[in-house]
Amino acid sequence: MTAAPTSTAAALPTAASPPAAAVVGPRLSSGYHSLQVDVDVRLNTNEAPLAPPAGWMDALRDGLAHLALNRYPDREATELREALARQHGVAPEQVFAANGSNEVIQCLLLAYGGPGRAAVTFEPTYALHSHIATLTHTPVTSGFRRDDFTLDPDELVRVIAAARPAVTFLCSPNNPTGRVEPPELVAEALSSAPGLVVVDEAYGQFSPWSALSLLAQPGAERLVVLRTFSKTWAMAGARLGYMIGAPAVVQALQTAALPYHLDSIKQLAGRLALGFEAEMRARVAIGVEERGRVAAALGQMDVESWPSDANFILFRPMHHDSHEVWEGLLARSVLIRNCTSWPGLAGCLRVTVGTPEENTRFLVALGEVLDE
Repeated sequence: MTAAPTSTAAALPTAASPPAAAVVGPRLSSGYHSLQVDVDVRLNTNEAPLAPPAGWMDALRDGLAHLALNRYPDREATELREALARQHGVAPEQVFAANGSNEVIQCLLLAYGGPGRAAVTFEPTYALHSHIATLTHTPVTSGFRRDDFTLDPDELVRVIAAARPAVTFLCSPNNPTGRVEPPELVAEALSSAPGLVVVDEAYGQFSPWSALSLLAQPGAERLVVLRTFSKTWAMAGARLGYMIGAPAVVQALQTAALPYHLDSIKQLAGRLALGFEAEMRARVAIGVEERGRVAAALGQMDVESWPSDANFILFRPMHHDSHEVWEGLLARSVLIRNCTSWPGLAGCLRVTVGTPEENTRFLVALGEVLDE
């Protein structure tokens, strides 16, 4: 059975009224941040290295001329959901779209999380899973990955049995480690978890398999697969994501979302992007080839790196201070992600696979820093 959603009112307890003239501070001291500085080569946020296809831009300009922006958008995002359903071979009732996959996560936790309903993550993983859970007052229980960043099935079962979570998060390929979760592990999660199993496939197009292939398996009514337009579709600036799952889950998320949360421009942009799938697949193929080239070059340097099924690679300098390496790259106008303070990632850095020219610039700069 699909875990019953909470009402959003029940999920958020009423706070006591502060004294008169009191200043109420933020609930959390910090949020999720990624450094943005002006550099020649920016390889820190796993964005697509190329702009959207010119044909998509032309189609979007033409479409904007016919949008009635004085009217509210289609609240159900009907045409976009129908287009996504056709692409994935599912029913429109199985698709929910939102402002990036992060808003999908937020709606999931508003509907199914809250006090007394646990969420489970396996660290190190995408920080927004636990961060948004905390914002929605959903207690988080975390398991931990092996030293090679794979997830032990026994650890998966142990943590789920202890927490009895309403929502279990798996990220595949996992960010920031890059490893894909094998099908049997996701199937084990579906078998063991009493609530939803959310497989975040933000980098799914780079992966050798998708959890979407499990939608016909037992327990699939509790399977939720997240996707985004930010990566391979080159639309990070548009903020568009979606989920595929059971119609009952979609209905619960529609209830949790704000009215008219997905604007008309975004719905148009996503719908038009799906007409350029061939171009997207070609870009993915180039990215996978470049990922192999960068991985091979790192294998010849004084760093430890891990296999990746995404559009980024995690590595750790072996005999250099990682923060100094990061600063040395920045001094050469190459920005990558500094993960050294993240749970389980001491000394680790993450580089996005960019264009061939950007990747060469990174490798040359890294070689210079390591030779110093």
